[in-house]
Amino acid sequence: MLTLIHDYGNDLASFTVSVALLLIYHGYLHYKVGKNRAYTIQAVNIMARTAWVVTVMREGRDILAVQTLRNSTMAATFLASTSVLLIIGVLTLSGQTDKLEGAWHVLNTVGSKHPELWLAKLLLLLIDLFVAFFSFAMSIRIYNHVGYMINVPLALNHRVISPEHVAVHLNRAGKYYSIGMRAYYFSVPIVFWLFGPHLMLGATILLIAVLYHLDRAPKTLVRDYS
Repeated sequence: MLTLIHDYGNDLASFTVSVALLLIYHGYLHYKVGKNRAYTIQAVNIMARTAWVVTVMREGRDILAVQTLRNSTMAATFLASTSVLLIIGVLTLSGQTDKLEGAWHVLNTVGSKHPELWLAKLLLLLIDLFVAFFSFAMSIRIYNHVGYMINVPLALNHRVISPEHVAVHLNRAGKYYSIGMRAYYFSVPIVFWLFGPHLMLGATILLIAVLYHLDRAPKTLVRDYS
């Protein structure tokens, strides 16, 4: 145990602090949304998608539904394809550890330089990218299902395929899309960890500052629902 702390102490400490900061930040967002459901842009998007589905199904705007879902599917497909390319890049990088190890550790003044830890970092990055890929793939899958459900005429009075039910599915697709984007964001500190634990910690703090700017809904919306 002492050997582990001695060899990997700075890396473990930076990783623990980074994870704790991200958990605290998302816990803070969850708390604020509980008090004001329009606090984040994600929460506003949920309300917007629900209202959109109700409008499309009740007014029969089939072309609008197809075009909008097509755009969402194309965006998720592009990001899923990008995830695959990044996964292939990480796998290629893992096979060149002996050639790149020295160059990547030039800025690593306080962290461990053991090859095993470097491969563990690449494995963590690989897992993060797989999460992104499967999240975007699930988003595409559900968008396709919604494409069929949203065009079911309300005149059929179907007990299950109601606007509210379809909105739940559409919001689920949006949730998977958000998870995929979060996985992309989280890859930034992991990449900087390859250069050193101090850079990972700095990247995490900067990422949280950027996410806070991106996650906040416009202040006018926040005031209206407060």
